[in-house]
Amino acid sequence: MNILAETPIHPLRMDGNNFYIKRDDLLPFSLGGNKVRIAHAFLTDMRAKGGNFMILYGNSRSNLCRVLANACHIQKIPCLMICSDDPDGSSIPTGNSRLVGWLGVEVLHCPKNQIAPAVDRAFEIAKSRGFVPYYIYGNRLGEGNEGTAACAYADAYAEICRQEEKLGVHFDYIFHASGTGSTQSGLICGHLLTRDKRHIVGISVSRDKERGTRILRTGVESYFAAHALHLPDGFEQEIELTDAYLAGGYGKYDDEILSVIRRQFCENGICLDPTYTGKAFRGMCSYLDEHHIRGKQILFLHTGGTPLFFDALSTIT
Repeated sequence: MNILAETPIHPLRMDGNNFYIKRDDLLPFSLGGNKVRIAHAFLTDMRAKGGNFMILYGNSRSNLCRVLANACHIQKIPCLMICSDDPDGSSIPTGNSRLVGWLGVEVLHCPKNQIAPAVDRAFEIAKSRGFVPYYIYGNRLGEGNEGTAACAYADAYAEICRQEEKLGVHFDYIFHASGTGSTQSGLICGHLLTRDKRHIVGISVSRDKERGTRILRTGVESYFAAHALHLPDGFEQEIELTDAYLAGGYGKYDDEILSVIRRQFCENGICLDPTYTGKAFRGMCSYLDEHHIRGKQILFLHTGGTPLFFDALSTIT
């Protein structure tokens, strides 16, 4: 089952710079989003490694769990989701968690600090049923599979470059929501392979800059190692991640983010959400203002999250 397709890039009506948006939210599977590309990479890797039982991990807001659960359901691949609580111990129902429920996924809930034991339990369950488990993030500590997810957006970067040629434009900056780091590490890999000049700026939606940068570095290193490619010296200088717009942390948001979501729907007809894309879009605008960036070619990568847009409607006035 091929769940990938080229997604459009089109201009946005905004002042100060020349703004464009790449609509990965329109990928034609399971409500779209960057996780469609990443899910395809994980499914391909699982088959190559002989796995036949998918172990997912995420919060109740997770777009990746929705997409992977949907793909596994269609392909009759058994899967189990480890769902961590919010830092305050709560676990709110969302459109994504309800859709995961539709798909009949078995869910193991756990506190944020008990993920590794939950991974152990998931492996035990799979093996007891005669399956070969595949955990999307590698080992029990979530390490060892960073390069797989990076593949998705190394390929997407090449797609962006092809579209630039057709549009006759070169983007000076690419902004996007940076969560697990898979999207950004892949974009950086594509950038390093192409050896072009631009800034790829991740707006962190969850992690502090130090931890997030460390994860991005590991993702890039893993990708180059897996493909037996030479990693350029000083590649770390290409990692641009800011945690200045977290608004309190993962899943948190403020009135300014909600205002951006409403304005962009009204003025450009795009749906953003407060957990990922709305926070990143607001961060992009603030970043450009604070760094006095004007007259540049700006691409915002819309990484999806349509169900979370509808979750937020009741809070936007």
